[in-house]
Amino acid sequence: MAFFAQSKIEYGDYQVDFLDDENEGIQYTLTLNEEHTFKFHFFRKPKGANNPKENYYAKGTWASENNLIVFDAEDDLDLNEEYTLNFKNSKARFNTKSPRDVSARVVKTSINFTILNYLGLKD
Repeated sequence: MAFFAQSKIEYGDYQVDFLDDENEGIQYTLTLNEEHTFKFHFFRKPKGANNPKENYYAKGTWASENNLIVFDAEDDLDLNEEYTLNFKNSKARFNTKSPRDVSARVVKTSINFTILNYLGLKD
């Protein structure tokens, strides 16, 4: 686990894609908005003709705290029939190239969830 100071949150879309040519597999998408809101989409399509596609969504607000991104969700505003994942108290850290690394290597910015509390799906 690496620790470093993150001076600026990079807004935008972050995606992890494990889909094959038939669009089967898993895909995660997290969007961080400048106004400190976020949306998350989890897509899964297991291999096989009889396996249904699954889509799960989360939304809420985020804040920068001690070099972490802390997510929050309000039951009344952010959880409903579509947005069933609750990211309240989830935390993530940016992975970037250290400012001290003067090499020419390219490090793509990513987000690593250190604590992910989304297992409590809303009924």
